[in-house]
This record gives sequence, C-alpha cells and structure tokens, in this order.
Amino acid sequence: MTIPRLVVAAPASGHGKTTVATGIIKALTERGFTVAPFKVGPDYIDPGYHALAAGRPGRNLDPYMVGTDRVAPLFAHGAEGADLAVVEGVMGLYDGATGEGELASTAQVAKLLDAPVLFVVDAAAQGRSIAALVHGFRSYDPEVRLAGVVLNRVGSETHHRILSEALDEIGVPVLGALRRDAEVSAPSRHLGLVPVAERRTEALDAVAALGALVDTSIRLDEVYGLARTAPPLRAAPWDPAVEVGPRRGAKARIAIASGPAFTFSYAENAELLTAAGAELCPFDPLRDEALPAGVGGVVIGGGFPEVHAPELAANEALREAMFRFARYGGAVAAECAGLLYLGKSLDGLPMCGIVDAEAVMTDRLTLGYRHAVAASESVLAAAGTRVSGHEFHRTAVSPSAGSPPAWHWRRDGGPVTEGFAGARIHASYLHLHWAGTPSIARRLVESCGVRP
Repeated sequence: MTIPRLVVAAPASGHGKTTVATGIIKALTERGFTVAPFKVGPDYIDPGYHALAAGRPGRNLDPYMVGTDRVAPLFAHGAEGADLAVVEGVMGLYDGATGEGELASTAQVAKLLDAPVLFVVDAAAQGRSIAALVHGFRSYDPEVRLAGVVLNRVGSETHHRILSEALDEIGVPVLGALRRDAEVSAPSRHLGLVPVAERRTEALDAVAALGALVDTSIRLDEVYGLARTAPPLRAAPWDPAVEVGPRRGAKARIAIASGPAFTFSYAENAELLTAAGAELCPFDPLRDEALPAGVGGVVIGGGFPEVHAPELAANEALREAMFRFARYGGAVAAECAGLLYLGKSLDGLPMCGIVDAEAVMTDRLTLGYRHAVAASESVLAAAGTRVSGHEFHRTAVSPSAGSPPAWHWRRDGGPVTEGFAGARIHASYLHLHWAGTPSIARRLVESCGVRP
C-alpha cells in the first residue's frame, strides 16, 4: 500500500500537536485532498475533532491496546481511499506506557508506519537553544525520522529568524510558524478537549479557524511533500470480517448509546459487531424514552455522564426500560460512563439500578493502561480471557466490584478486582479497543440471540 503519511509529534504535551494536526487535516481537506486522520493512544476526544476536519472517521492507533502487529493493518484499513494520512501523536515523542519502554509511544507508531515526523515545538521561551532540543530528539532514536519542525507561539519576525537560523545549522527545515497572538482554543475537561458532541457548533467554528490559521502559517505544499517521502507500507488492510470469522446464527439487533453523554467509542468496535452479524441501532439516553424495538443487546460506552446526570436522571422512562431489559435477560455491555449509568445513583441522582453500586465524582484522576484478565463469564468474555485496556476517570463506585467481578489486574503494584459481570451483563471502568480482542464482538452478538 502506498499512501503519503506523516506523524505530528512534540517534545511533550502542551506544545500544540492537536492545533497543528487538526489544522493541517482541515486545511488540506479544504484544498480538495481526502485526508485520513489518526491519533496515537487511547484518547477518544481528539479523533472527534479530526473527524470534523476530515469529513471521515478519526481513528486510534494504540500498540498497547491492539498489539504492535495490528497497528499497520489498522492504519491501512483506515486510510483506504485517502490521498494522505495525518497521525497526531500522544504526549512527548518518546513517551509511552509506564514501565514498558517505547510501547505505545508516538515514536513506536512512527516506526511501525515508517512515517516521517513533523515536530511541533512551543518556542515561546526558546532562542537558539531550540537547535539543541530538536537535535536531541532527532538523534535519540536513529530509526525515528524527524524531518521537519513547526514552531508554535513565535513572538515576532526577529524571534522567528533566530529560531529558523538555529535549526538550519543542524539541517532541520522549518515548515511553518504560528504566532503567539494567533491561538485558537477549544474548552478542555480533565486531560482533553470537550467532546465534539457536546459543542458541535463551536467545534465546527474552532476547526474552521484552525484550518484557516494553518493555511496561512504552514507551508502545506512542503508538508505534503514530506508525507510523500514515506515508502510503500507492507501491510494488508485490517478486515473485521476476517477477524471475527464466518458468521454464525441469526442476525442480532444491538442498541448503541450515543448523543452528548456517551461519545467515546472506537470505529472498529462497531465494524466488528457488524461483521459478526449485528444490526446497530443508535439511541440517545438523554432524549429517547425507549430502547430501539427488537434489540437483544445494549452497548453503552464512555463519556462524561456526570455532566449530564440531571438529564439522565430525568429520563425516568428510559431508565426503567433499561432496568426491565436487563432484568428479563437482555445482554448489556458497559464501560466507564456506561458503568455509572447502570448503577443505582450518580452524585446522588438516580440511574438505572442494574448494577448495585453508587457513583460519585472525586478529585482524583485514575489513569493508565491495564493488562487485565476476565474474572468470570460474561457477555463480553469467557473467564480467563486476557485483554489490554485503558482506565480514565475521576469518579469512584462503591463497591468497586460485584460478585462476580469483571476483571482482575494490577495497579500500583497491587492486585485489583474491578467491575461487575454475570451471564447477561458486563460493566467496568476498563476501556477496550475490540480490535485487540475480536472475540468480544462475536461473543456479544451471539449472546444477544440467547435469552435465559
């Protein structure tokens, strides 16, 4: 497969990767290119802005969640039909999963894709020393091809000249510069942006402004030329039908929670469900008073339900419908925000009552990758199934696990028993990218056609 591609990286978080990556995607799309957008790591929110900019799904590339061998095939799948691909990195270029070396780092993904790196540097407090910084990052791993720099928060033309001359001395081209007074921002929550679904009009305006800023500040012809230096990628596109195997049994209807409260999902999860024989039926727990007709299963992903708890609580009709559905044998799979919605209450407001747990917001952010083992049988996994996922929340549920629980893993050196599972339910804080364990999709679809 031959597709121009580049990775947008930075020395650390906060240097402007999302601004530059989203702006490049939008600006090139406005010029008539079909751009395939990607994000390194588990983050759900940046891909939503990428999708607005590109007009096609934003996808994630996470070696920890899906395995290193699937990164290039998933990229090839997501890039089909595109003129070029833009991959936004995560954290600093060489930052990955804690204690796991380069695993899940932007550098690792750049190497797996054999893609050049466009390096974004916040130059607000930098002078000639920027050359030492860039030289260090370029030479740290010779297999990573740091091929160009975009300067962010440049103060003046003189400042721009000082920085460019320093980088010219080490042979790294400057492909553009964003001035300090040209910032375009989007509201943030916890560690990321506010999801697109919660502010679509403002998000569209912000993405348009980013595209216009980049179009006048970055030499896009040279950026495209850089992307074209990527060699052919020796990877066959990932195929969800191959991953789940031949379809077995009748087709199932599965309701998928959507809308502003539940915005977190990976595109491949839905593709795997469809390949396994599911007809997907979206519903909005904030607005809809009943589940879609004839569904045998419900999937509720992540999001920020604490922001929408009053509206979720006020929709008593749907909460009762969910409770009846689970009580009479419907298959229910929920993660993170979905877990909170299935509980008895969230910050004192009534939820569905399917899971015997109370949830509250806290001041503590729980964040990190997890290697987990299924503690019991459920609609998602057989007991003993090993998965790799990601935990990200500021809430706590009490109790933290049911009988039986969903997962066992280790956190901060100690054992953790987490989540709630049963023959017809699975609810947990753990976010999973199902491409890493495709059997999840088949098991869930087959569970939807079986009632006790």
